[in-house]
Amino acid sequence: MSGNEYFLEVRPRLPAVFERLEELADNLFYSWDRGVRGLFFRIDPELWKRCGHNPKVFLRRVAQYRLDELAQDPDFVLRYQDVLAAFDSYLDPTVTSPREREIQGLDAEGDLIAYFCMEYGLHESLPLYSGGLGILAGDHCKAASDLGLPFVAVGLMYRQGYFSQTINRSGGQEIHLNPFSLDELPVLPVMDEHGDQLQIQVVFPGRMVAAQIWKVAVGRVHLYLLDTDVAANTAEDRTITYQLYGGDRRMRIAQELLLGVGGVIALRRLGLAPSVWHINEGHSAFMILERCREWVAAGLDFQAALEATAAATVFTTHTAVTAGHDLFEHDLAADHLRGLAQAMDVTVEDLLYLGHSPQNRGRFNMTALALRGARRFNGVSAVHRDVAARMESHVWPDVDPAENPLSFVSNGVHIPTFLAREWVNLFDGHCPDWKAHLDDAEFWERTIQRIPDHRFWSLTQSLKSEMLADLAELLDIQYRRNNFSRARIEGMRRVISAENTRPLIIGFARRFATYKRALLIFEDMERLIRIMGDPERPVILIFAGKAHPQDMPGQALIRRIHEISSQPSFLNRVFLMEGYDIALARKLVTGVDVWLNTPEYPLEASGTSGQKAAINGGVNLSILDGWWAEGFDGRNGWGIAPHSDDLPSDQRDLVEAQDLLDMLEHEVIPAYFDAGPGGYSTDWVSRCKASMYTVLPRFSAERMVLRYAEDIYAPAASGARELTDSEGAGACELSEWKARVYAAWTGVSMAWAECPPDAIEGDTEATLRVDAGLNGLSPEDVVMECLVTPEMAPDAAERVYRFSASEVSDSGFHRFVLDIPAPENGLFRMRVRMYPFNRYLQHPLEMGCMRWV
Repeated sequence: MSGNEYFLEVRPRLPAVFERLEELADNLFYSWDRGVRGLFFRIDPELWKRCGHNPKVFLRRVAQYRLDELAQDPDFVLRYQDVLAAFDSYLDPTVTSPREREIQGLDAEGDLIAYFCMEYGLHESLPLYSGGLGILAGDHCKAASDLGLPFVAVGLMYRQGYFSQTINRSGGQEIHLNPFSLDELPVLPVMDEHGDQLQIQVVFPGRMVAAQIWKVAVGRVHLYLLDTDVAANTAEDRTITYQLYGGDRRMRIAQELLLGVGGVIALRRLGLAPSVWHINEGHSAFMILERCREWVAAGLDFQAALEATAAATVFTTHTAVTAGHDLFEHDLAADHLRGLAQAMDVTVEDLLYLGHSPQNRGRFNMTALALRGARRFNGVSAVHRDVAARMESHVWPDVDPAENPLSFVSNGVHIPTFLAREWVNLFDGHCPDWKAHLDDAEFWERTIQRIPDHRFWSLTQSLKSEMLADLAELLDIQYRRNNFSRARIEGMRRVISAENTRPLIIGFARRFATYKRALLIFEDMERLIRIMGDPERPVILIFAGKAHPQDMPGQALIRRIHEISSQPSFLNRVFLMEGYDIALARKLVTGVDVWLNTPEYPLEASGTSGQKAAINGGVNLSILDGWWAEGFDGRNGWGIAPHSDDLPSDQRDLVEAQDLLDMLEHEVIPAYFDAGPGGYSTDWVSRCKASMYTVLPRFSAERMVLRYAEDIYAPAASGARELTDSEGAGACELSEWKARVYAAWTGVSMAWAECPPDAIEGDTEATLRVDAGLNGLSPEDVVMECLVTPEMAPDAAERVYRFSASEVSDSGFHRFVLDIPAPENGLFRMRVRMYPFNRYLQHPLEMGCMRWV
């Protein structure tokens, strides 16, 4: 076509009766409320699909006649009014949600949690996410809204988000960057008192960078997004918020400075005063330095400012992979920190030290900054907690990683978002108050066990059929674009069809990174061909996922799976789906029979996709890593024990692959195909039910956010108030005390004043006497403890007894004495230690200083 193309958009006018449809389209409540989504779907199902389930685009494209027609349809108008009533009730602060909880220690009026994250996966209509971190952040926001938590989130407004993916005929991942118009997204500009879009200024090397602010309504909470695409900026600075995880290291540090520093400035400009600041992964850790700058401006010195800041800061680390932690060369980091250093009257080297880590000398580590600038830290599963505690043990050098302050909160998924519509309808009909019992394990076991097996099986088969119909349509587009033969397309259509629910369908869908080992199931190709080639017990493998544009090994995995899927032995048995996003994930987790996850232990920090499959009646077949190490109970799926401690990596892969194939051949497949008189396997249904009722209450986002609120946010708010009341007097006292302790600690020592007794009678006490050289510290500055553990029962709870200081010996040592009442008979292991103590410490071991006798 010659000449230039122009587009003219003719938009419909909403009938008066539907004037609030735009309001529904502007709140991400639609991302988890099926009533709202169902309303748009009923207006025009085909258009709703073509618009990518985006209500704002949908309302600009829908035919005027259709709106006018529905305005005269009393049934539809009534449904619209019901949806509005539910929406208004949800948003009404005077109406208590069934999931809303009063969090002891948090003041709903006075406290506010500020949550910072680089990406947010709320819905496919707002593509500000790349993978699991973003989906988790989106679920966190949704659960905070459901629970009525005082909560605000901060991120960046990427003008094209992450890339969309196609897979070409050769199996290569093709990247498509699709800038979008902001008026097509559920975002609204934040206006200032003059009616102009609100802007802030952030100090960058040699210049100021302006950012405008957009607001996203996520139910009852707000997500604020910073956007540098404004006229006041240079062309280069306007691209800072162009692409998620795009560009080089200079672009990455610019994005992280904008998020961390600019996010704090934005909240202040909005008149918000958070009492707790949550850093979700290290990308936003520069917020620590901006908040320190605020305290210095208020009159504190830098160390006191750091204590005041850290007490109110929570840090969650999400990766057990070294490459997942952001590192910046010192010269680059120094350029971006110089303005903050000058404002706080400290050297750039002082700030660079906060990002120091022994394994990354010469580079600034954002995780290290987050750890030194927070006082509450957590991993995202029990296994990950231990991995992270070892990785970051340099922050607490004298403390055993098993005891250091790093805790864990296992990730969960937002049930209303990922629970299939059919399950929601079933629960609505049988127990309408089910949303008030999301963390009630007894309720869910009772409720799901009461579902007749035949009905449970029928519902899962219906979901499977619906998934297969959707996948067939997507694969048809993929195959035709790649010019696959008609025979190949027809073969796919015969296998992937709504009618063909008989095969066992195994799903593997996640980011393609080498440590996730997508190819593990193919380690023994001949055996897998035999297993999958049984016509009486057909098995289908479905893969989906993206690789980072700069991850060449990850992209090689995609090509290899494509090659395997084209081999005659695997043709129409192995399928590789392109375009993995939230919408495709929702289809897969509700329809597959088995969710496969085979990471290299212990590198799967959590992984939540398997949780989504489980809450929809699927079963997991996975390495016992991340969340599955906690979730597997022997009857709700299959767990593959890792061999990382006893075998080199190449042998480990072979052994674990054989374990996987053993389970698949001898347990999973027989359990699925062992059909009884009803045409289905009762053993399989039993496992599916167990999967559902064990995972749903334990791994919901609601349970996760409650854990954060009760165990982390509330104590952080309380601890921060203690330090910052009276203009930061507590922070000043604590920082001065810490400086004194650190200066003295190298000279602190302990020794037995008397050798401890070897044995005592069962009705007497053991008296322990220890002399401590405190190097100028006082006994009030330390705690001395004796830890007692039964030698024959190492898993028994350790008993802790505290010494008392008695007198100063002639040699200048402080004597500590402890009388231990004799426990039950037996052999006991005793250890005596000493560490600094101050009432303002947020964790007794936060200084990382300890001595053992």
